[in-house]
Amino acid sequence: MEQRIFDRTGQRVSAVGLGTWQLGADWGEVKEDEALAVLEASVEAGVTFFDTADVYGDGRSERLIGRFLRECPDAGVLVATKMGRRTAQDPALFTLDNFRSWTDRSRRNLGVDRLDLVQLHCPPTPVFSSDAVFDALDTLVAEGRIAAYGVSVETCAEALTAIARTGTASVQIILNPFRLKPLEEVLPAAADAGVGVIARVPLASGLLSGRYTERTVFPPDDHRTYNRHGEAFDQGETFSGVDYATGVAAAVEFAALAPGGASPAQTALRWILQQPGVSTVIPGARDREQATTNAAAAALPPLPDHTLDAIRDLYDRRIRPLVHHRW
Repeated sequence: MEQRIFDRTGQRVSAVGLGTWQLGADWGEVKEDEALAVLEASVEAGVTFFDTADVYGDGRSERLIGRFLRECPDAGVLVATKMGRRTAQDPALFTLDNFRSWTDRSRRNLGVDRLDLVQLHCPPTPVFSSDAVFDALDTLVAEGRIAAYGVSVETCAEALTAIARTGTASVQIILNPFRLKPLEEVLPAAADAGVGVIARVPLASGLLSGRYTERTVFPPDDHRTYNRHGEAFDQGETFSGVDYATGVAAAVEFAALAPGGASPAQTALRWILQQPGVSTVIPGARDREQATTNAAAAALPPLPDHTLDAIRDLYDRRIRPLVHHRW
């Protein structure tokens, strides 16, 4: 697996990482042995970067990763977690004392003395402009609680504000063939500043896998059922903000662009990896096969120019009017 570097910290991450939201909650139930098997299969496939959050299953995802790391101490995995979504989304609560409390809990969950990377978890927009917030993050580094910090954002404007902060190691942002706006300013700015880019929601909540139809029914505890219109959190996190019917139709057209030997999901991941400035992409997985197949996208040859052009055309025709102005 190709390894890429967060320039500001020198931390190395696999080109394809693993997102672990599925292992915590909001995607239907995943049993503990199945979750551990996903982590194991990912490492066997060359993955060295896990992304989690203290809110995924109220810490379940972190605890599962912690158990895996104890049982596989030589796995060589860099673990990024997130903080700030287990409380009211009030900028006044983003304080050093709370950061210490939140990171102490994550350290216990993961069973580590120092967290590799902590990201603000899509906080209220004013947080990104607060000197006090970033001073507090610097203090966590100085105290040895965390090795580095980054941000997870909803909008390109938030990403650009965070990139301008000299201590920001990484920016996590939604990037996939149905969400192209970050290509315009965010990726170039991150590359110029040496800030790593973590591409999340790479398959548009599974739409780009090509497996769903308009008749697909998701479980009640799956955010693809209960958050289609932003009822629980930002709408952009579910199907990348694209309405479901449009997304299914566009996904059929996208699937036809997959080259021989590659699935639609692998094609989407390969597209992301080709974008200049991307450090790692973090698809989720519910079983060993899915984890292995996702990781294999890193070994695919680059998509040819005619495929890249067709993906851009698909976005411009079907998706741009729905999402480009919003995030």
